This record gives sequence, C-alpha cells and structure tokens, in this order.
Amino acid sequence: MVAVSVIIPTFNEGPNVAPLVARLSALENITEVIFVDDSTDDTPAEIERVAAEAAVPVRLLHRDRPAGGLGGAVLRGFEVANSDVCVVMDGDLQHPPEVIAELIDRFDQGDADVVVASRYSGEGSAAGLAGFTRLAVSRGSTLLTKAMFPRRLYGCSDPMTGFFLVDLRTIDRSSLRPQGFKILLEILARHTLRIAEVSFDFADRNAGESKASVRQGLRFLRQLSSLRFGKMPAFALVGAIGAVVNVAIVWALTALDVGYIWAAIVGAEVTIVGNFLILDRYVFSEMKAEASPFWRRFGQSFLFNNAEAVIRIPIMALLVESWHISAAVATAATLAVAFVVRFVFHSLVVYRPRRASDSSTRALEVADRSTRSGDA
Repeated sequence: MVAVSVIIPTFNEGPNVAPLVARLSALENITEVIFVDDSTDDTPAEIERVAAEAAVPVRLLHRDRPAGGLGGAVLRGFEVANSDVCVVMDGDLQHPPEVIAELIDRFDQGDADVVVASRYSGEGSAAGLAGFTRLAVSRGSTLLTKAMFPRRLYGCSDPMTGFFLVDLRTIDRSSLRPQGFKILLEILARHTLRIAEVSFDFADRNAGESKASVRQGLRFLRQLSSLRFGKMPAFALVGAIGAVVNVAIVWALTALDVGYIWAAIVGAEVTIVGNFLILDRYVFSEMKAEASPFWRRFGQSFLFNNAEAVIRIPIMALLVESWHISAAVATAATLAVAFVVRFVFHSLVVYRPRRASDSSTRALEVADRSTRSGDA
C-alpha cells in the first residue's frame, strides 16, 4: 500500500479542522496532513491546536499573500509534500475522508496516474450541492469542459471535483497555472494521464460557508479559455471593448467639432488606461504575484501603448487624408493591427516572472506528539 500526503486548502474553516483530522487519523497509509491556509480568521490557530494532539503528523502553511486561489494553495502543497503520491481534498467535510482508502486501493492496481473521486459515476451523488441551480451549473460546467477536452478528459466523469489522488511523478508542476478552484482540470488538461475513478457521495457542508460565487464562475470561464486557447481570447475581448469605447469617443468628440487628431489622442489615452486596469485585474491576475510591481507594470504598458499610438495615429491620419476613410473606421482598422503586437508585449514583457522566490509564504510545521517526544 502506497503512503500518501493529504493536502487540504483552507479558507476560514476553523470549525471543520478537528473533526476532519480525527477522521483522517483513523486511516492507514497517511504519512502527513498538510493544511495550506489562506484564512483571515483564527483557522491557523485552530490547526496548530489540533495538530498538537493529532495521531497523524499535521503541517500548516499559512500564506500571507495568497496567489492562484485554491489551485495555487494545492500547488504549494505539492511543493512541500514528503510523498510522491498526494490526495487533495476540501476542508469542509463534503469530501468524506474514508474515501481516501478507496482512492489508494484503486491507485495500487498500478494502471492509473490520477484517481478521481467522482460525484457522477457509479453510485456517486452530488446531493451536497446547495440547490438545483448549483447542481445544474456543476453538471453544465462538466459537460462544457469535457466537450472542450474530449481526449484528455476521456474516462473522467467529474473533472471539476476537488477530491482526487495524483502521482506527482507523472506531472510537470511548472506547467500548471492555477486560477481558482479547478486544479484537477488544470492538471488533466495540461497532461496526458491515465485516469481512474471511484464514486463518492458529496456530503452536506459541516460548517462555514460555500466559497462558490459569480466571481469564481468567471474565474472558471477564464481558466477554461486559457487552457483551451491561451490568454489571447480574453485579451482580444478586452481589446474589442476598448476599441468600441475608443471609436465611440472619437465619434462623439468629432461630432462636437473636435479635430479628429485630438479626438483620437483622447480616445487612445482613455482606453490605454482602462484596458490595462481590466487586463491586470482579470486576464493576467494569476501572473501578478511573480511579475513586477503594479506601477512598473502600468508604466511599461502605458509607455508601450503610447509609443504604439504615436505610430498608429499618423497611419490613421494617412488613411483619413489620402484614402478618405472615416476617422472611426480608420481607428478601428489600426487598432485591429495593433492587437497582436500588444498581446505579445504584455505576455512576454509586462508580466514576465521575476526570479525572486516567494518570500511572503511562511511555513509553520507542527510535528505530531510522538515525533516531538523523540519517538524512534
């Protein structure tokens, strides 16, 4: 039987810690339990308290500056795990710890790199999802995801689950770009892996509140787009919105008898600033932690886009004066050409990762009582 590290990302889950560790302590083959905690309440203190009396080694990694959401927390757990085989689960007891024994048994058959605890296979159930809407969203998201990755998700009925076992030796962790809840999707979409499943009943939440929200839904859609197409569609969408705003500003100002050159300059400056703020907040959000500070990113983007505008606006003027194209059409045409150059610059320069390590993560490791007492 393989030994595993259990990784549990937590956010304000204090009341769930003690019952969860108690149930995990009753299982065999668990070498450690790693809580990667992003909480803003007293959950870290509760984990330390429970760890001091636990029958299984418990480790706490509290992230003062979380990056990558829940998926980033899981990836941090992978980095410090003592075992090559890890089980990932939520900290709200909706993932029954007893299912871990089934995950290990299935993995021990030797024909799988990932074993998924599925709500939608065999006798599994998603009854713990709160209400018809969440269930419908879950099933719809699953179908959409499987349609976009038909080969890599073949044989996986629940790629959206947060409960699974993975052999770290079979994945390239440097390729992962976590953007929220769906770390299993990230793993499966970026690798060709052998997948097996066990069914389980998704239980009711023991305590605390669900982290599901419209914001998380938008992050999922962004993640799905990024996995399938990269960041270009989201970048293009922001650029398209900016282009519409830009054209509208040029049209409105020229209608007020403002010269088209000045109108184009105003439209360009407004959209340059607005586009950067949207891109930084949504499109490149998971890259900010490793990139340059905000004002440096803003400066690079602002200067580059203004340099691009200095080139683009004279070309636009040439189109208006020599080809007699309307100012609005000329603006739209030159913006379309500029899109590819902007995308490449932002991806490779503005959000280029720094080499500095993440010094904001502090690890608080708590050994079990027998280890601390010198048990040999």
